[in-house]
Amino acid sequence: MTNKLIYLDNNATTKVDEKVLEAMLPYFKEEYANPSSMYDFSKPSSNAIKEARGVIKDFVNAQSEKEIIFTSCGSESANTAIRGVLNYNKNKKHIITTKVEHPCVLNVYKQLEKQGYRVDYIGVNANGELDLEELSSAIDEDTALVSVMWANNETGVINPIDKVSEIIKSKNKDTKLYVDAVQVAGKIPIDVQANGIDLLGISGHKFHAPKGVGALYVNSKTMITPLIIGGHQERGKRAGTENVPYIVGMAKAAQLAQDNLQYEMTEVKRLRDKLEAGIINNIYNARLNTGVANRVPNTTNIGFEYIEGELILLHLSDIGICASSGSACTSGSLEPSHVLRAMNVPFTAIHGSVRWSLSRFTTEDEIDYVIEKLPSIIEKVTSISPYQKELQQLKELRTKH
Repeated sequence: MTNKLIYLDNNATTKVDEKVLEAMLPYFKEEYANPSSMYDFSKPSSNAIKEARGVIKDFVNAQSEKEIIFTSCGSESANTAIRGVLNYNKNKKHIITTKVEHPCVLNVYKQLEKQGYRVDYIGVNANGELDLEELSSAIDEDTALVSVMWANNETGVINPIDKVSEIIKSKNKDTKLYVDAVQVAGKIPIDVQANGIDLLGISGHKFHAPKGVGALYVNSKTMITPLIIGGHQERGKRAGTENVPYIVGMAKAAQLAQDNLQYEMTEVKRLRDKLEAGIINNIYNARLNTGVANRVPNTTNIGFEYIEGELILLHLSDIGICASSGSACTSGSLEPSHVLRAMNVPFTAIHGSVRWSLSRFTTEDEIDYVIEKLPSIIEKVTSISPYQKELQQLKELRTKH
């Protein structure tokens, strides 16, 4: 074991930025009032929420602060959007999503399917790119909702949301589009107006805010039935006393993310590419699972053929390196990733795939350390693989090229 920590699992969660924590602290201590109370003591909390709503409005380029609803996480945002649209439009029973969505969307759709909804799950190609023709063919006059993630949490592959929106509106102008933007927030620009998005969800802990706070954008022309019913908070769209310090923290994190967007898209991408090349060029049984697909700048998904990903992760953990074999929400499962299965990643690599996700806090020294240490780990795990003959053939084949 080691005291070193190299955290390369930022798609699972991120460290809270010190500036975010500083912004939150007054609302745990001096300014602890309920923002809905009538007395003057509550005004700083109420004003802080109003200011935060304006920040998130600008972060996603919404038209009005009234289009922003604060939630507890990305999963709540997704559930509120999907169920909210369908409960308001009970006469329409057809919904569409993709085969590679996060469980917070896929599992809702599977439950809705059991409740009588007709569901289409759109496929992806070998690089993880969405089949737009299949999407277009699936939309009909009964389609209430299409849910497409902006970037995949396991591969980082970016879906062309502007084209998705164009297809939907050309086939059925009444069909609503929900976009899970959890993995793009803070990594690439978000513009709900330019991309024709009706509903969009984000989660603070993916861009250096704390866990337990998220936001949902709902276009002013889109009507939803609230998921959580109770008091008047969030203009009746989401009951419950607002989590003031966390809302303030997410707004501060959004400002910092916006300020660092260029760094994310250049320097973080450079480090990601360096890590990727260092692995692919030095380990013969490594393959880039996404090929040439357009991805968010911090993510790479690499398969190591004929070995088990869990063993790789355990050996990495022993030397202080944190990575992932897929979504943190499914890490307890022994089933291969549903995302990689949808991409038809070869069985030889699907169990040995590792997701690496960087942040603006990732350093060059950390990437160099991983590139230095990983080959010996892979060699150790490979040495106990039952596929020695296949590995030798693969080694000879790749050495020639």
